[in-house]
Amino acid sequence: MLEVLSNRAYARLFSAQVVALLGTGLLTVALGLAAYEIAGAQASVVLGVALTIKMVAYVGFSPIASALISELNRKKVLVYSDLIRAVAALFLPFIDAAWQIYVLVFVLQAASATFTPAFQATIPDILTKEADYTKALSLSRLAYDLENIVSPVVAGLLLTVIGFHWLFAGTAIGFLVSSYLVLVATVPAVSDLKHRGFFDRLTRGSRIYLATPRLRGLLLLNLAAASVGAMVIVNTVVVVRSLYGGSEPEVALALAMFGCGSMVSALALPRLLDHLADRTVMATGAVLVATLLTGVGAVLFSGISLPWLVLLSIWFLTGLFYSSILTPSGRLLRRSAHSEDRPALFAAQFALSHACWLLTYPLSGFLFASAGMGWTMIVLGSTAGIAALAGLLLWPRDDADVIEHSHDEMPEDHPHLRNTGRRTGAHSHAHAFVIDDEHRVWPTHG
Repeated sequence: MLEVLSNRAYARLFSAQVVALLGTGLLTVALGLAAYEIAGAQASVVLGVALTIKMVAYVGFSPIASALISELNRKKVLVYSDLIRAVAALFLPFIDAAWQIYVLVFVLQAASATFTPAFQATIPDILTKEADYTKALSLSRLAYDLENIVSPVVAGLLLTVIGFHWLFAGTAIGFLVSSYLVLVATVPAVSDLKHRGFFDRLTRGSRIYLATPRLRGLLLLNLAAASVGAMVIVNTVVVVRSLYGGSEPEVALALAMFGCGSMVSALALPRLLDHLADRTVMATGAVLVATLLTGVGAVLFSGISLPWLVLLSIWFLTGLFYSSILTPSGRLLRRSAHSEDRPALFAAQFALSHACWLLTYPLSGFLFASAGMGWTMIVLGSTAGIAALAGLLLWPRDDADVIEHSHDEMPEDHPHLRNTGRRTGAHSHAHAFVIDDEHRVWPTHG
Protein backbone atom coordinates (compact mmCIF):
# COMPACT_ATOMS: atom_id res chain seq x y z
CA MET A 1 0.00 0.00 0.00
CA LEU A 2 2.77 2.44 0.91
CA GLU A 3 4.36 2.17 -2.55
CA VAL A 4 1.98 4.88 -3.83
CA LEU A 5 3.94 7.32 -1.65
CA SER A 6 6.80 6.97 -4.14
CA ASN A 7 4.78 9.38 -6.26
CA ARG A 8 6.21 12.65 -4.98
CA ALA A 9 3.16 14.78 -5.75
CA TYR A 10 0.81 12.38 -3.98
CA ALA A 11 3.21 11.94 -1.04
CA ARG A 12 3.21 15.71 -0.45
CA LEU A 13 -0.57 15.97 -0.71
CA PHE A 14 -1.06 12.99 1.60
CA SER A 15 1.35 14.58 4.10
CA ALA A 16 -0.68 17.79 3.86
CA GLN A 17 -3.83 15.81 4.64
CA VAL A 18 -2.25 14.11 7.66
CA VAL A 19 -0.91 17.37 9.12
CA ALA A 20 -4.24 19.16 8.59
CA LEU A 21 -6.11 16.27 10.23
CA LEU A 22 -3.83 16.44 13.27
CA GLY A 23 -4.54 20.16 13.52
CA THR A 24 -8.26 19.50 13.22
CA GLY A 25 -8.05 16.95 16.03
CA LEU A 26 -6.39 19.49 18.32
CA LEU A 27 -9.15 21.95 17.37
CA THR A 28 -11.85 19.48 18.43
CA VAL A 29 -10.35 19.10 21.91
CA ALA A 30 -9.67 22.83 22.33
CA LEU A 31 -13.12 23.81 21.12
CA GLY A 32 -14.78 21.61 23.73
CA LEU A 33 -12.67 23.14 26.50
CA ALA A 34 -13.34 26.67 25.22
CA ALA A 35 -17.09 25.99 25.16
CA TYR A 36 -16.92 24.78 28.76
CA GLU A 37 -14.99 27.89 29.82
CA ILE A 38 -17.62 30.15 28.22
CA ALA A 39 -20.84 28.25 28.92
CA GLY A 40 -20.04 25.93 31.82
CA ALA A 41 -22.78 23.30 32.22
CA GLN A 42 -24.35 24.50 28.94
CA ALA A 43 -21.22 23.61 26.97
CA SER A 44 -22.96 20.65 25.33
CA VAL A 45 -25.54 23.04 23.88
CA VAL A 46 -22.81 25.25 22.47
CA LEU A 47 -21.00 22.27 20.95
CA GLY A 48 -24.25 20.87 19.57
CA VAL A 49 -24.98 24.14 17.79
CA ALA A 50 -21.38 24.34 16.55
CA LEU A 51 -21.58 20.80 15.09
CA THR A 52 -24.89 21.66 13.42
CA ILE A 53 -23.31 24.78 11.90
CA LYS A 54 -20.44 22.62 10.68
CA MET A 55 -22.82 20.24 8.89
CA VAL A 56 -24.90 23.11 7.45
CA ALA A 57 -21.69 24.66 6.08
CA TYR A 58 -20.70 21.32 4.56
CA VAL A 59 -24.11 20.66 3.00
CA GLY A 60 -24.98 24.17 1.90
CA PHE A 61 -21.65 25.76 1.04
CA SER A 62 -19.75 22.96 -0.70
CA PRO A 63 -21.70 23.09 -4.03
CA ILE A 64 -21.59 26.90 -4.01
CA ALA A 65 -17.84 26.90 -3.40
CA SER A 66 -17.32 24.34 -6.16
CA ALA A 67 -19.27 26.53 -8.59
CA LEU A 68 -17.35 29.66 -7.60
CA ILE A 69 -13.88 28.12 -7.85
CA SER A 70 -14.38 25.72 -10.77
CA GLU A 71 -12.52 27.96 -13.23
CA LEU A 72 -9.76 29.01 -10.80
CA ASN A 73 -6.29 27.51 -10.40
CA ARG A 74 -6.70 24.32 -8.34
CA LYS A 75 -3.47 24.70 -6.36
CA LYS A 76 -4.31 28.29 -5.37
CA VAL A 77 -7.75 27.21 -4.19
CA LEU A 78 -6.23 24.54 -1.93
CA VAL A 79 -3.55 26.87 -0.55
CA TYR A 80 -5.92 29.78 0.15
CA SER A 81 -8.47 27.46 1.77
CA ASP A 82 -5.79 26.25 4.17
CA LEU A 83 -4.72 29.83 4.91
CA ILE A 84 -8.30 30.86 5.70
CA ARG A 85 -8.59 27.90 8.08
CA ALA A 86 -5.32 28.92 9.77
CA VAL A 87 -6.47 32.52 10.26
CA ALA A 88 -9.82 31.39 11.69
CA ALA A 89 -8.01 29.09 14.14
CA LEU A 90 -5.77 31.97 15.28
CA PHE A 91 -8.84 34.02 16.24
CA LEU A 92 -10.33 31.25 18.38
CA PRO A 93 -8.12 31.82 21.50
CA PHE A 94 -9.59 35.29 21.87
CA ILE A 95 -13.28 34.34 21.89
CA ASP A 96 -15.37 35.18 24.95
CA ALA A 97 -18.91 34.52 23.72
CA ALA A 98 -20.72 31.58 22.15
CA TRP A 99 -21.74 33.53 19.03
CA GLN A 100 -18.06 34.11 18.24
CA ILE A 101 -17.50 30.35 18.28
CA TYR A 102 -20.39 29.94 15.85
CA VAL A 103 -19.05 32.55 13.41
CA LEU A 104 -15.50 31.22 13.41
CA VAL A 105 -16.65 27.61 13.13
CA PHE A 106 -18.73 28.53 10.08
CA VAL A 107 -15.77 30.31 8.42
CA LEU A 108 -13.41 27.44 9.18
CA GLN A 109 -15.82 24.74 8.02
CA ALA A 110 -16.80 26.69 4.89
CA ALA A 111 -13.10 26.73 3.99
CA SER A 112 -12.96 22.97 4.69
CA ALA A 113 -16.02 22.49 2.45
CA THR A 114 -14.01 24.22 -0.29
CA PHE A 115 -10.72 22.42 0.35
CA THR A 116 -11.83 18.81 0.85
CA PRO A 117 -13.77 18.12 -2.39
CA ALA A 118 -11.13 19.94 -4.48
CA PHE A 119 -8.40 17.91 -2.75
CA GLN A 120 -10.26 14.62 -3.25
CA ALA A 121 -10.88 15.37 -6.93
CA THR A 122 -7.17 16.04 -7.47
CA ILE A 123 -5.93 12.61 -6.38
CA PRO A 124 -7.44 10.62 -9.32
CA ASP A 125 -5.64 12.96 -11.73
CA ILE A 126 -2.32 12.19 -10.00
CA LEU A 127 -2.80 8.44 -9.46
CA THR A 128 -4.36 7.45 -12.77
CA LYS A 129 -4.16 3.66 -12.22
CA GLU A 130 -7.17 2.30 -10.34
CA ALA A 131 -5.03 0.02 -8.15
CA ASP A 132 -2.92 2.97 -7.01
CA TYR A 133 -6.00 5.10 -6.41
CA THR A 134 -7.58 2.34 -4.32
CA LYS A 135 -4.49 2.24 -2.12
CA ALA A 136 -4.68 6.02 -1.77
CA LEU A 137 -8.30 5.75 -0.62
CA SER A 138 -7.29 3.20 2.01
CA LEU A 139 -4.44 5.42 3.18
CA SER A 140 -6.87 8.33 3.46
CA ARG A 141 -9.23 6.20 5.57
CA LEU A 142 -6.31 5.18 7.79
CA ALA A 143 -5.33 8.83 8.20
CA TYR A 144 -8.84 9.72 9.40
CA ASP A 145 -8.93 6.82 11.84
CA LEU A 146 -5.45 7.48 13.21
CA GLU A 147 -6.37 11.14 13.70
CA ASN A 148 -9.26 10.04 15.92
CA ILE A 149 -6.82 8.06 18.05
CA VAL A 150 -3.63 10.15 17.94
CA SER A 151 -5.02 13.68 18.24
CA PRO A 152 -6.61 13.24 21.69
CA VAL A 153 -3.36 11.65 22.94
CA VAL A 154 -1.24 14.51 21.57
CA ALA A 155 -3.68 17.06 22.96
CA GLY A 156 -3.58 15.39 26.37
CA LEU A 157 0.22 15.45 26.45
CA LEU A 158 0.34 19.10 25.38
CA LEU A 159 -2.23 20.10 28.02
CA THR A 160 0.15 18.90 30.74
CA VAL A 161 2.54 21.74 29.89
CA ILE A 162 0.41 24.43 28.17
CA GLY A 163 -3.07 25.92 28.42
CA PHE A 164 -5.78 24.73 26.04
CA HIS A 165 -5.76 28.07 24.17
CA TRP A 166 -2.36 27.12 22.74
CA LEU A 167 -3.94 24.12 21.04
CA PHE A 168 -5.55 26.55 18.60
CA ALA A 169 -2.03 27.66 17.66
CA GLY A 170 -1.21 24.02 16.93
CA THR A 171 -4.29 23.88 14.68
CA ALA A 172 -3.14 26.98 12.80
CA ILE A 173 0.36 25.55 12.39
CA GLY A 174 -1.13 22.35 10.98
CA PHE A 175 -3.05 24.27 8.33
CA LEU A 176 -0.01 26.44 7.49
CA VAL A 177 2.19 23.37 7.02
CA SER A 178 -0.55 21.80 4.91
CA SER A 179 -0.71 24.89 2.68
CA TYR A 180 3.09 24.78 2.20
CA LEU A 181 3.05 21.09 1.25
CA VAL A 182 0.28 21.74 -1.29
CA LEU A 183 2.24 24.72 -2.62
CA VAL A 184 5.35 22.63 -3.34
CA ALA A 185 3.37 19.68 -4.76
CA THR A 186 2.70 19.24 -8.47
CA VAL A 187 -1.05 19.71 -8.82
CA PRO A 188 -2.29 18.94 -12.34
CA ALA A 189 -4.56 21.50 -13.95
CA VAL A 190 -7.93 20.40 -15.31
CA SER A 191 -7.66 20.12 -19.10
CA ASP A 192 -10.30 21.11 -21.66
CA LEU A 193 -12.23 23.14 -19.11
CA LYS A 194 -15.38 24.64 -20.66
CA HIS A 195 -16.78 27.96 -19.58
CA ARG A 196 -20.20 27.46 -18.03
CA GLY A 197 -22.79 29.70 -16.38
CA PHE A 198 -22.91 29.87 -12.59
CA PHE A 199 -26.18 27.91 -12.27
CA ASP A 200 -24.82 25.17 -14.53
CA ARG A 201 -21.68 24.95 -12.40
CA LEU A 202 -23.75 25.03 -9.19
CA THR A 203 -25.99 22.12 -10.15
CA ARG A 204 -23.68 20.12 -12.42
CA GLY A 205 -22.26 17.84 -9.75
CA SER A 206 -25.64 16.93 -8.27
CA ARG A 207 -27.15 16.40 -11.74
CA ILE A 208 -24.38 13.97 -12.69
CA TYR A 209 -24.63 12.29 -9.29
CA LEU A 210 -28.39 11.76 -9.32
CA ALA A 211 -28.46 10.69 -12.98
CA THR A 212 -25.89 7.91 -12.43
CA PRO A 213 -27.41 4.65 -11.09
CA ARG A 214 -24.32 3.55 -9.15
CA LEU A 215 -24.15 6.93 -7.42
CA ARG A 216 -27.82 6.86 -6.49
CA GLY A 217 -27.00 3.55 -4.83
CA LEU A 218 -23.97 5.17 -3.18
CA LEU A 219 -26.16 7.90 -1.69
CA LEU A 220 -28.30 5.31 0.09
CA LEU A 221 -25.20 3.45 1.25
CA ASN A 222 -23.97 6.79 2.65
CA LEU A 223 -27.21 6.93 4.65
CA ALA A 224 -26.57 3.39 5.93
CA ALA A 225 -23.04 4.38 7.03
CA ALA A 226 -24.27 7.58 8.65
CA SER A 227 -26.93 5.65 10.59
CA VAL A 228 -24.45 3.27 12.21
CA GLY A 229 -21.72 5.90 12.53
CA ALA A 230 -24.06 8.29 14.35
CA MET A 231 -24.89 5.57 16.87
CA VAL A 232 -21.21 5.25 17.79
CA ILE A 233 -20.11 8.88 17.55
CA VAL A 234 -23.09 10.46 19.32
CA ASN A 235 -23.81 7.89 22.01
CA THR A 236 -20.56 6.16 22.97
CA VAL A 237 -19.77 8.57 25.81
CA VAL A 238 -23.25 8.10 27.34
CA VAL A 239 -23.18 4.32 26.84
CA VAL A 240 -19.81 3.95 28.55
CA ARG A 241 -20.30 6.48 31.35
CA SER A 242 -23.96 5.82 32.21
CA LEU A 243 -24.63 2.19 31.31
CA TYR A 244 -21.22 0.71 32.15
CA GLY A 245 -20.04 3.22 34.76
CA GLY A 246 -16.81 3.72 32.87
CA SER A 247 -14.44 6.68 33.00
CA GLU A 248 -12.89 8.80 30.25
CA PRO A 249 -10.20 6.18 29.41
CA GLU A 250 -12.95 3.61 28.80
CA VAL A 251 -14.73 6.08 26.48
CA ALA A 252 -11.48 6.52 24.57
CA LEU A 253 -11.01 2.73 24.42
CA ALA A 254 -14.49 2.17 22.97
CA LEU A 255 -13.96 4.81 20.30
CA ALA A 256 -10.51 3.39 19.60
CA MET A 257 -12.04 -0.06 19.00
CA PHE A 258 -14.36 1.47 16.39
CA GLY A 259 -11.34 3.17 14.80
CA CYS A 260 -9.29 -0.03 14.88
CA GLY A 261 -12.04 -1.92 13.07
CA SER A 262 -12.13 0.78 10.43
CA MET A 263 -8.34 0.62 10.01
CA VAL A 264 -8.33 -3.18 9.63
CA SER A 265 -10.94 -2.83 6.88
CA ALA A 266 -8.94 -0.10 5.13
CA LEU A 267 -5.81 -2.27 5.16
CA ALA A 268 -7.66 -5.27 3.71
CA LEU A 269 -9.70 -3.48 1.03
CA PRO A 270 -7.03 -2.95 -1.70
CA ARG A 271 -6.52 -6.72 -2.07
CA LEU A 272 -10.21 -7.50 -1.54
CA LEU A 273 -11.25 -5.09 -4.30
CA ASP A 274 -8.88 -6.83 -6.70
CA HIS A 275 -11.18 -9.86 -6.54
CA LEU A 276 -14.64 -8.48 -5.66
CA ALA A 277 -16.76 -5.74 -7.19
CA ASP A 278 -17.26 -2.46 -5.32
CA ARG A 279 -21.00 -3.14 -5.16
CA THR A 280 -20.46 -6.52 -3.49
CA VAL A 281 -18.04 -5.22 -0.87
CA MET A 282 -19.96 -2.06 0.01
CA ALA A 283 -23.42 -3.63 0.08
CA THR A 284 -22.19 -6.63 2.10
CA GLY A 285 -20.68 -4.30 4.68
CA ALA A 286 -23.91 -2.30 4.88
CA VAL A 287 -26.15 -5.35 5.26
CA LEU A 288 -23.88 -6.95 7.87
CA VAL A 289 -23.58 -3.82 10.02
CA ALA A 290 -27.33 -3.20 9.78
CA THR A 291 -27.98 -6.78 10.88
CA LEU A 292 -25.45 -6.46 13.72
CA LEU A 293 -26.93 -3.23 15.08
CA THR A 294 -30.54 -4.40 14.79
CA GLY A 295 -29.74 -7.76 16.40
CA VAL A 296 -27.85 -6.20 19.31
CA GLY A 297 -30.68 -3.71 19.77
CA ALA A 298 -33.20 -6.55 19.97
CA VAL A 299 -31.06 -8.33 22.58
CA LEU A 300 -30.84 -5.17 24.69
CA PHE A 301 -34.56 -4.50 24.28
CA SER A 302 -35.29 -7.96 25.69
CA GLY A 303 -33.53 -6.97 28.91
CA ILE A 304 -30.25 -8.82 28.43
CA SER A 305 -27.18 -6.75 29.29
CA LEU A 306 -23.97 -7.08 27.32
CA PRO A 307 -20.57 -7.63 28.98
CA TRP A 308 -18.02 -4.85 28.46
CA LEU A 309 -15.80 -6.96 26.19
CA VAL A 310 -18.81 -7.82 24.01
CA LEU A 311 -19.58 -4.13 23.57
CA LEU A 312 -15.99 -3.49 22.53
CA SER A 313 -16.22 -6.33 20.00
CA ILE A 314 -19.46 -4.88 18.60
CA TRP A 315 -17.83 -1.46 18.21
CA PHE A 316 -14.86 -3.10 16.44
CA LEU A 317 -17.12 -4.93 13.98
CA THR A 318 -19.17 -1.78 13.42
CA GLY A 319 -16.00 0.10 12.46
CA LEU A 320 -14.93 -2.78 10.20
CA PHE A 321 -18.17 -2.80 8.21
CA TYR A 322 -18.54 1.00 8.31
CA SER A 323 -15.17 1.47 6.60
CA SER A 324 -16.02 -1.15 3.96
CA ILE A 325 -18.99 1.03 2.94
CA LEU A 326 -17.19 4.37 2.78
CA THR A 327 -13.63 3.65 1.63
CA PRO A 328 -14.38 2.48 -1.96
CA SER A 329 -16.74 5.40 -2.70
CA GLY A 330 -14.00 7.45 -4.37
CA ARG A 331 -13.59 4.69 -6.96
CA LEU A 332 -17.23 5.11 -7.97
CA LEU A 333 -16.88 8.88 -8.27
CA ARG A 334 -13.70 8.50 -10.33
CA ARG A 335 -15.47 6.19 -12.79
CA SER A 336 -18.54 8.39 -13.06
CA ALA A 337 -17.22 11.66 -14.50
CA HIS A 338 -14.66 13.23 -16.78
CA SER A 339 -11.70 14.95 -15.13
CA GLU A 340 -13.22 18.41 -15.59
CA ASP A 341 -16.42 17.36 -13.81
CA ARG A 342 -14.81 15.52 -10.90
CA PRO A 343 -14.50 18.56 -8.58
CA ALA A 344 -18.23 19.24 -8.96
CA LEU A 345 -19.05 15.55 -8.46
CA PHE A 346 -16.86 15.23 -5.36
CA ALA A 347 -18.49 18.40 -4.00
CA ALA A 348 -21.92 16.83 -4.57
CA GLN A 349 -20.80 13.67 -2.73
CA PHE A 350 -19.42 15.81 0.10
CA ALA A 351 -22.69 17.74 0.46
CA LEU A 352 -25.09 14.82 0.02
CA SER A 353 -23.19 12.46 2.33
CA HIS A 354 -23.08 15.10 5.07
CA ALA A 355 -26.80 15.70 4.58
CA CYS A 356 -27.20 12.08 5.69
CA TRP A 357 -25.22 12.86 8.84
CA LEU A 358 -27.28 16.00 9.41
CA LEU A 359 -30.30 13.66 9.59
CA THR A 360 -28.81 10.83 11.64
CA TYR A 361 -26.89 12.88 14.24
CA PRO A 362 -29.98 14.45 15.87
CA LEU A 363 -32.05 11.29 15.31
CA SER A 364 -29.48 9.21 17.18
CA GLY A 365 -29.27 11.63 20.11
CA PHE A 366 -33.02 12.10 20.41
CA LEU A 367 -33.79 8.38 20.26
CA PHE A 368 -31.16 7.50 22.84
CA ALA A 369 -32.38 10.17 25.27
CA SER A 370 -36.07 9.28 24.88
CA ALA A 371 -36.14 5.54 24.16
CA GLY A 372 -32.84 4.06 25.34
CA MET A 373 -30.02 2.16 23.70
CA GLY A 374 -32.02 -0.86 22.52
CA TRP A 375 -34.62 1.07 20.55
CA THR A 376 -31.94 3.41 19.17
CA MET A 377 -29.92 0.52 17.76
CA ILE A 378 -33.04 -1.14 16.34
CA VAL A 379 -34.21 2.05 14.58
CA LEU A 380 -30.77 3.05 13.25
CA GLY A 381 -29.92 -0.52 12.28
CA SER A 382 -33.24 -0.88 10.47
CA THR A 383 -32.66 2.45 8.73
CA ALA A 384 -29.26 1.22 7.59
CA GLY A 385 -30.73 -2.07 6.37
CA ILE A 386 -33.54 -0.44 4.40
CA ALA A 387 -31.07 2.05 2.89
CA ALA A 388 -28.69 -0.78 1.93
CA LEU A 389 -31.41 -2.81 0.23
CA ALA A 390 -32.75 0.24 -1.61
CA GLY A 391 -29.20 1.07 -2.71
CA LEU A 392 -28.82 -2.43 -4.14
CA LEU A 393 -32.02 -1.97 -6.14
CA LEU A 394 -30.84 1.35 -7.58
CA TRP A 395 -27.29 0.15 -8.31
CA PRO A 396 -27.50 -2.42 -11.14
CA ARG A 397 -25.68 -5.71 -10.62
CA ASP A 398 -24.29 -5.47 -14.16
CA ASP A 399 -22.61 -2.10 -13.69
CA ALA A 400 -20.48 -2.05 -16.85
CA ASP A 401 -18.24 0.89 -17.71
CA VAL A 402 -18.58 0.50 -21.49
CA ILE A 403 -22.21 0.73 -22.57
CA GLU A 404 -23.66 0.54 -26.05
CA HIS A 405 -26.12 3.38 -26.63
CA SER A 406 -27.65 5.43 -29.42
CA HIS A 407 -27.75 9.14 -30.29
CA ASP A 408 -30.81 9.41 -32.50
CA GLU A 409 -30.71 13.20 -32.22
CA MET A 410 -27.21 13.40 -33.77
CA PRO A 411 -26.35 13.32 -37.48
CA GLU A 412 -24.38 10.26 -38.58
CA ASP A 413 -21.22 12.31 -39.15
CA HIS A 414 -21.29 14.02 -35.74
CA PRO A 415 -17.74 14.16 -34.25
CA HIS A 416 -18.87 12.36 -31.09
CA LEU A 417 -20.19 9.39 -33.10
CA ARG A 418 -17.23 9.46 -35.48
CA ASN A 419 -14.37 9.80 -33.01
CA THR A 420 -15.57 8.33 -29.70
CA GLY A 421 -15.74 4.65 -28.87
CA ARG A 422 -16.67 1.71 -31.08
CA ARG A 423 -19.24 2.40 -33.81
CA THR A 424 -22.14 -0.09 -33.70
CA GLY A 425 -24.66 1.59 -36.04
CA ALA A 426 -25.58 4.78 -37.86
CA HIS A 427 -26.47 6.55 -34.61
CA SER A 428 -25.05 4.07 -32.09
CA HIS A 429 -21.70 3.32 -30.51
CA ALA A 430 -20.11 1.99 -27.31
CA HIS A 431 -17.62 3.60 -24.91
CA ALA A 432 -17.04 4.22 -21.21
CA PHE A 433 -20.28 5.97 -20.29
CA VAL A 434 -20.60 8.95 -17.96
CA ILE A 435 -23.16 11.74 -17.71
CA ASP A 436 -21.92 14.80 -19.64
CA ASP A 437 -23.06 17.28 -22.30
CA GLU A 438 -23.62 14.52 -24.89
CA HIS A 439 -25.10 12.02 -22.41
CA ARG A 440 -27.69 13.57 -20.12
CA VAL A 441 -29.67 10.39 -19.36
CA TRP A 442 -28.40 6.91 -18.43
CA PRO A 443 -29.09 4.47 -21.31
CA THR A 444 -31.03 2.00 -19.15
CA HIS A 445 -33.30 4.75 -17.88
CA GLY A 446 -34.99 6.34 -20.86
